[in-house]
Amino acid sequence: MKTDNIDKYIESLLFLKGEPMSVKQLADILDAKEKEIESGLEILQEKLSERGITLIKKENQFSLATSPDSSEFCKKLVSEEFNPELTKASLEVLSIILYRGPISRPKVDYIRGVNSTFTLRNLMIRGLVERIIHPKDSRSFLYKPTLQLFQHLGVSKIEDLPEYGNLDKKIENFINENQETVNNLNNI
Repeated sequence: MKTDNIDKYIESLLFLKGEPMSVKQLADILDAKEKEIESGLEILQEKLSERGITLIKKENQFSLATSPDSSEFCKKLVSEEFNPELTKASLEVLSIILYRGPISRPKVDYIRGVNSTFTLRNLMIRGLVERIIHPKDSRSFLYKPTLQLFQHLGVSKIEDLPEYGNLDKKIENFINENQETVNNLNNI
């Protein structure tokens, strides 16, 4: 891989993943040496120093986060997201997880057409969805509804949801029509 602008590619991957990634993971994806990734991370951290996003490191994992300078505004947004009412985005993600779970975040993102990391975190904090380790890839997660959600909805099993069989078939048809993209998501 050409190492020019490697910081740009690292930033893209960290943004898309929405979860911490190791130097090794980044090196594998970018077909680069770990030293090149480390250099790219340093450049990225420097470029982000005056921005609203910052690069954070925990052990050998890196992730993007909001800058401490913007915490006042971020708190405002977060408090709005955690009001008693679920937002439209929360309801969309919750519906996808209910009708297609357990499901990966990239698949949720694909169905919605937008990044769902913040919304998933919100739903987990509320105890409506839970994250489990993907049985086929221990480096990734799947999201599924919690028992608390079933209690809240007044259903004892997933099949009791309104239009479950009908909607499940429609989603399955959508996925089958877009199978190539779905297969690519399975590799994320």
